[in-house]
Amino acid sequence: MANTPSAKKAARKIERRTEVNRSRRSRVRTFLRKLEDALATGDAVAANAAFKAAEPEIMRAVTKGVLHKNTASRKVSRLASRVRKLAA
Repeated sequence: MANTPSAKKAARKIERRTEVNRSRRSRVRTFLRKLEDALATGDAVAANAAFKAAEPEIMRAVTKGVLHKNTASRKVSRLASRVRKLAA
């Protein structure tokens, strides 16, 4: 347990940030789940729309520090190729 006042404050801040980051991560996962469902059904139009919604959400997670830049880029790239393959 934190002993000093500054350590106690840091623990409180970490708790608040964890809650915010958990919410952001959950939001990204929701968008990814919608995209995965569209890809699974084979609906190219729905998959394209879901991808267009998911991509900015993933990149927003990068700017907020929830995901690493390269991780997000890799995810977007792989999803884009799957959407392209479905449309072809």
